[in-house]
Amino acid sequence: MRNIPVIFLFSFTAVSSLSDLFYPHGTEKGDKVNPVADDVSSPAIELKSPFSFFGHTYSQIYVNNNGDLTFKLELTAYVPKPFVADGTTTIIAPLWTDLDNRKEGVISHNQYSEGSVLLRATQDINQYFPKVNFTASWVFVATWDGVPYYNQQGKASFQVVLISRGTLSFMLINYGPIDPTTHEAGYVTFKHSFEITSTNSNVSKLSSTSNVNVPGRWAFLVNQGSSYTTTSGKKQGFSKESGLFRGLCCSCWGVTALLGQLRN
Repeated sequence: MRNIPVIFLFSFTAVSSLSDLFYPHGTEKGDKVNPVADDVSSPAIELKSPFSFFGHTYSQIYVNNNGDLTFKLELTAYVPKPFVADGTTTIIAPLWTDLDNRKEGVISHNQYSEGSVLLRATQDINQYFPKVNFTASWVFVATWDGVPYYNQQGKASFQVVLISRGTLSFMLINYGPIDPTTHEAGYVTFKHSFEITSTNSNVSKLSSTSNVNVPGRWAFLVNQGSSYTTTSGKKQGFSKESGLFRGLCCSCWGVTALLGQLRN
């Protein structure tokens, strides 16, 4: 198993606006808000629909203030660790860093089983994975909106959207303005890990890079045993037979840059 970091070769000239890119969020949209405190998490959130993530199905999730999601236990660690698939950890980390919402910023979450959010998710997934013919039945949205870093030297806005129907599952990560910080971004599962970017990379570029030609958005197929072609023209998915996470790529100025493969 190798964890291959991503190196961005190009970036987009345009950045999607926060209002266009992010799914509905905030208390006015009915979100539940995380505690206003340092290094804490939401209570365990019971999912209205089980979520399949790389061969494991989960019925609960934690939204952790320091920029990540976990399924079995809360994670309050504020120092990000390199992603290593050690057989014990599953983390979805849009931006794992030392965040502090005590002075400003909102961390919130919501889930949907009907309505316009499902329609939007259906359209997005069929756009990015045109061979799927997918209809969303459940969506979970977690948002970190303008949350400062602990040292007050900047702040970040980002969002994770989990989308599923049965055992077919997808994940969108949306990035707004991101100030420089020590960080990890990506995910790690029991057997696989993927870095969008790490501390050695320019974190501010997250809002202008993509693997689906939409600046600031990353899209992933995250159930096990399937692969589909994205709008970038590359297969994206986990092959149960080969153990290969294949074909993630970033299309920038019309040039496709291969980001990396993860093999057992």
